[in-house]
Amino acid sequence: MIQVEPKMPTSRRRERSMLSELAATRVPDRAEHVLVLDDSLAQRSMMCALLRKWGHTAVPCDCPDVALRLMEDPAITMVLSDWMMPGMTGPEFCRQVRAMVRTDYPYLILLTSKSDAAALTEGLEAGADDFLTKPVNPPELRARLQAGARVVAMQREAVNNNRNLRTALAEIQSLYDAIDNDLNEARWLQQSLLREPYRPFAAADVSLMLKAAGHVGGDMVGYFPVSAHVAGLFALDVSGHGVTSAMIAARIAGMLSDKSPDQNIAIMRRDDGSFAALPPDMAAWRLNALMLQELQTDRYFTLFLGFLNMKTGIVRFVQAGHPHPIVLRVDGTTELVGIPSMPVGLLAEASYTCAEVKLSPGDRMLIYSDGLTECPAPDGTALEEEGLASMMQANVALKGRAYLAALEDGLSAFTGTDDFPDDVSAVLLEYRGISRPA
Repeated sequence: MIQVEPKMPTSRRRERSMLSELAATRVPDRAEHVLVLDDSLAQRSMMCALLRKWGHTAVPCDCPDVALRLMEDPAITMVLSDWMMPGMTGPEFCRQVRAMVRTDYPYLILLTSKSDAAALTEGLEAGADDFLTKPVNPPELRARLQAGARVVAMQREAVNNNRNLRTALAEIQSLYDAIDNDLNEARWLQQSLLREPYRPFAAADVSLMLKAAGHVGGDMVGYFPVSAHVAGLFALDVSGHGVTSAMIAARIAGMLSDKSPDQNIAIMRRDDGSFAALPPDMAAWRLNALMLQELQTDRYFTLFLGFLNMKTGIVRFVQAGHPHPIVLRVDGTTELVGIPSMPVGLLAEASYTCAEVKLSPGDRMLIYSDGLTECPAPDGTALEEEGLASMMQANVALKGRAYLAALEDGLSAFTGTDDFPDDVSAVLLEYRGISRPA
């Protein structure tokens, strides 16, 4: 009996004609490994012959279970699968392929005589990318394959880009780890520049606190003996954060070191070989000239630089942009002291003014960075000087480093975290007075 193929609708014939014309004008096919899954030997052989003619590698298969094993080979990038097969339908095969673990994306084309919307929906939901209606038209098949090859090529490029991105991210992570190790070393070195956190002098005790907001910070505090009865104190806060600020802070701290008194910018040698303190305003002026002429950086720093006369209890100091020191008197009252001046390193014509405060035995003086007073509570409210003064009064029973630790704990309770947004530093001067013989 002669079977007559149903007459194709005019719109469908027009679509196939257009696909044939497009296929005839396309560039040569990109070679792909195509799995042809069909239980019909004639259909399978015909499609394999066409694929080889167009430069592809055809992999014939008549069993869905065997085809699934073949799909474990990443070389197979495209599949032509019949819809109706013994043991497994085309959509079921697509669903199992999509469930496989593959780094690439195989392009799946279903061959079917079904054309209703429900069937197409089923195929798409199962993971099919495209459909071909039987009997297969070679030009249309070629056009569909070329469209699929473009998708496969884009996916392949995406996989390569992701692989390159992972490699780049691994290299970046390696660099980050190296930088992180270097910054940890830098933090250790910065801490090593800090003098002993507690130092008793003849008539006073000095305690230090330094907590960087990051690996390294721009704050630095310290002290240095000038003579038997004079001690220098300093606190500085370099603008910005990070390595640059830390390096400037270390450089300035080195100029205020007691390791080489002749190199200390704040003291001078007398004719008899002894050392004396420069006026603090003159030392600040010298540091300002150094920042502008030699360091030539856009950074600046605030500075407290003072000298305690342990015989008289008088602290003479300059407050160059640094917060007002707080004095806690022995009777429990507090007062802000100092005369504000310009920060160091901003203007060549900047001038600095000295201030004095007289301490009595039992009085304490706290020199601190604005990282304490500007630290915010969870609602954004800053601690400010009043809050810090209250903390000082509340911990009056403590001394030295324990006193500073209590202030840090109070700051953590106020902010709700131990990670402060800015560097925190402080110098605590506790004046005992000179003991006089009976």
